[in-house]
Amino acid sequence: MSTANKNLSQTSLESNEFFQSLSIGLVVSEWNPEVTFAMSEAAVTFLIQKGVPANQVLVQTVPGSFELPLASKWMAEQKNIHAVIAIGCVIQGETRHFDFICEACANGIMQVGLQTNKPVIFGVLTTQNQQQAIDRAGGKHGNKGIEAAETALKMLLLQK
Repeated sequence: MSTANKNLSQTSLESNEFFQSLSIGLVVSEWNPEVTFAMSEAAVTFLIQKGVPANQVLVQTVPGSFELPLASKWMAEQKNIHAVIAIGCVIQGETRHFDFICEACANGIMQVGLQTNKPVIFGVLTTQNQQQAIDRAGGKHGNKGIEAAETALKMLLLQK
């Protein structure tokens, strides 16, 4: 959804009484923490602003983006969790490692949603460089964490 002209923090989603009954899990990669933690903080703040109780937002960290699918599955399997937001950042390097991690992460997260029948949101940046990541984690393009949190709430409204 992100483009050069889109601010990821703009939303039209209004608070909803339904959100007060939700528990949302976030699984956050510790790799590129200046990016992923900024996205996570923005997502948590957004969820609370929209009505999800602060004590119903569970945040767990994992070493890297490759670990996001399994940790998301563990979290989604918890009965009290209604949706999971997977937050990570993979930045292009000099090898094909980027391609393998991005593909495994995207497919794994998608599979978790399909297997658990719960929204599992892909909040993973896959950028060409550090600046692009910073621009999407609170920089000039807003914060992808907010977009991921909004997506989780919208999917739960759709499921309802």
